[in-house]
Amino acid sequence: HVDLVESGGGSVQTGGSLTLSCVATDLTAYEYVMRWYRQFPGKEREFVSDITTDGHIRYADSVKGRATISLDSAKTTLYLQMNSLTPEDTAIYYCQESHYQSDGSSVNYWGPGTQVTVTS
Repeated sequence: HVDLVESGGGSVQTGGSLTLSCVATDLTAYEYVMRWYRQFPGKEREFVSDITTDGHIRYADSVKGRATISLDSAKTTLYLQMNSLTPEDTAIYYCQESHYQSDGSSVNYWGPGTQVTVTS
């Protein structure tokens, strides 16, 4: 079981920046993908960005050019730096880790989320 804990959320004014962190513990897989999702009130979670252990990165169009995802050198702490924030970025941000198990099945783990509120 992989434990994920996000941090770095909070309240920021429009145009401001935040860096979210997600620490993964008990992560023993050699190859995996770590993702950021966000959930707006009353909506389903939506993909924000992901990064693989070999460095492939994707961004949702909604954050492209404003977000930077990264992993630390130990590849156990995930970051998401977001700039030029607007009230439309207000959401709960979740970290997810995905990898294949020895039997070939995939497994996903989620953190509890961190609230980001952008005020106008």
